[in-house]
Amino acid sequence: MAKNLHTDNAPDISTVKPHFLFAAIGFLVLAILMVLSNPYFFGTYYNHHSLAVTHTAVLGWLMMLIFGSLYQLIPVIFDTALYSEKLAKFTFWITAFSIVFLVYTFWVGDYVVLLPYAATSMYLSLFFFIFNIMMSYKNARIKNFKSLFILAAVFWLLMTETEGLLIALNFKYNFYQASHLYHLHTHAIMGLVGFFIMMIFGVGITLIPMFLISHHLNEKLLKYAFYLLNTGLAGLVLSKYLYDKQLLIILFWVLIIGGIIVYFRYIYESYKRRMKKTLDVGMKYTMLSLVFLLLPIALSLTMIFVPQLGMQAYAETIILLFGLSMIFGFFTTIALGQTYKTLPFIIWLEKYQKLVGKFHTPLPRELYSEKVAGIQFYFYMSFLILAFLAIILSLKWLMQLATILFLIVSILYNYNVWKMFFHDSEKYVNKRDKEILNN
Repeated sequence: MAKNLHTDNAPDISTVKPHFLFAAIGFLVLAILMVLSNPYFFGTYYNHHSLAVTHTAVLGWLMMLIFGSLYQLIPVIFDTALYSEKLAKFTFWITAFSIVFLVYTFWVGDYVVLLPYAATSMYLSLFFFIFNIMMSYKNARIKNFKSLFILAAVFWLLMTETEGLLIALNFKYNFYQASHLYHLHTHAIMGLVGFFIMMIFGVGITLIPMFLISHHLNEKLLKYAFYLLNTGLAGLVLSKYLYDKQLLIILFWVLIIGGIIVYFRYIYESYKRRMKKTLDVGMKYTMLSLVFLLLPIALSLTMIFVPQLGMQAYAETIILLFGLSMIFGFFTTIALGQTYKTLPFIIWLEKYQKLVGKFHTPLPRELYSEKVAGIQFYFYMSFLILAFLAIILSLKWLMQLATILFLIVSILYNYNVWKMFFHDSEKYVNKRDKEILNN
């Protein structure tokens, strides 16, 4: 399995590791901000504390994890080396600075003075990432629908950040005719659906069948999913700017949902044909995340029909539930799962690749505590249940309890990540040798 994640074109570990470390720290910071922001969860979803929490989640935690994973997977997906490891390392540092700058700006609510500079810095850092991926694809020996999902995600990332930068500049120069909130919706749709879902689907096409050990899947389903998702998203974005008709919005959302359902069909086929029948904690997270994606699908349709159903009073609650189900129910759940699948292999390759055949080496899953990962799983499930109930029932004390559980999850997660990073291979080999001699 480790060989599937490692080729001769794989980047140096120093290119990948910082992204996982920053993501782990970002996850902990996210939990702390959520505890501190508890009083604001039941206000408007676009208040500056909520925006700080949201951008910590999507940039400091999820995006950094995706960047690190993608740098490791580019040689596998494209069958070529990453265009520039030096650019990737430089991009990491400017992205890390930009994320901290942007989150701080939202937290203090400085939209006029600091936000334009923070957004510009963020835009430049993401442009460097996009350039590196596109140049890598130019040299790719494999160009199929798996790689097209990655390219589409990168395109939508550019569109998301362009809209985000324009929104930030508009606070200072006021050139948009529509409200900031109107453009914020478009920014969120392109980011959540266009970048995150497209990227997770693209990476999942490679990783999920690999980890389940399933073969001979119907790849025509990927074509249908790709076209439905991108046609629906492009139509939805264009309709926001050109037509903004309710019927068109419904039509394009249906196309997006259709694409997700077809993708589900592909993953279900992979699950049914799997050779590995028992799921470890990483795959439990992954499979559960796909089930959780059904909730934001249902909520998105509800949001469309809010005026017709006379549910305007519940609009804020529905939007909060949608955001929670997307960022935590789907994205974070699959991110936690895939961390326990990819990071152990990456660390194992660094620590033990040269020792194979010379010494007894551990399995990748032995680099972290499976007991801690299992406890983390149940705490995380408890957090999700309590957070959903807290929003539905508007109970601040219940949300406070949920965020405390999430803080515990982040601590347990960081424990395992740091345990992997500081694994001492020499100490392990010496210990195993002594045990063998004693026996």
